Amino acid sequence: MTRLINIEELADYLRIQKQTIYNWLYQGKISGIKVGGVWRFDRKDIDAWLKSRRRMPKPGVNQ
Repeated sequence: MTRLINIEELADYLRIQKQTIYNWLYQGKISGIKVGGVWRFDRKDIDAWLKSRRRMPKPGVNQ
């Protein structure tokens, strides 16, 4: 599996619109690198970012 993915692949992976990713980039919410005018994202960094945003349910709260 390739570690670097482009914006289309990231949008598909996260199941969101590309514009949301552009917004997050310019807001500093997500990191990427621009190579030859194309944004690239390290899948390992994306997975770590997702894990850091995970919310755990509070004990004793029904879901």
